[in-house]
Amino acid sequence: MSACEKGSQWQMALNLLSLMPEAKVVPDEITYNAAVSACEKGGQWQLALNLLSLMPEARVVPNEISYSAAISACEKGGQWLLAVNLLSLMPEARVVPNEITYNAAISACEKCGQWQMALSLLSSMPDLKEMPNGISYNAAISACEKGGQWQLALSLLSSMPGMRVVPDQISYNAAMSACDKGGQWQMALGLLSSMPHMNLIPDEISYSTAINACEKAGQWQLPPGLISSMTAACLNSLLLRLCSSSATPSR
Repeated sequence: MSACEKGSQWQMALNLLSLMPEAKVVPDEITYNAAVSACEKGGQWQLALNLLSLMPEARVVPNEISYSAAISACEKGGQWLLAVNLLSLMPEARVVPNEITYNAAISACEKCGQWQMALSLLSSMPDLKEMPNGISYNAAISACEKGGQWQLALSLLSSMPGMRVVPDQISYNAAMSACDKGGQWQMALGLLSSMPHMNLIPDEISYSTAINACEKAGQWQLPPGLISSMTAACLNSLLLRLCSSSATPSR
């Protein structure tokens, strides 16, 4: 069963589960969790939820692993409402939500642009003695980016050190993308220039996002320091793109 889970072989996992009673083998929580996880990895959120609902009938008590896999399946299937609903049902089932379940639910909200719910879940974590980590914050920042909330994205980024969470490249890229979408080219450049001070090396996504923000605002003259760092990073193609855009007459 574990091999089926790791290989995303959800059909085989379900087949093995169905054959167990015939072989007089009683499925336990490990068996069900592996089957739910196989469905999650195979993108079968409906089947994952069905298995979760069948566990009590089989006298198997779902645990945090069961719920985490089912919530993650909903996340991958774009079912943010179901993911949040499952999370809310956990205390009733006497299962304590953990960091993994919260992160999966926040990520589900992020993928569907549900920034309000993502922020609500993030803010509720400390009350339940679950401290947000980098994954939690990155998903919430990305949710704000998708929802056009650049101010909130920046606020989340700035609050991370106070929560003893170190921002990474993903955090900055998501915040810069939020600034890009919000027409805040100066903010995007400011974030880019601050990355080395956080011991972070900007990647092509970082530079491309900042240039895109400048391009949209018609800001063709980049700071000399940015040009030299891009040249050092062998990103001349991005500079050529900006030069090409500046040379193109507006219609």
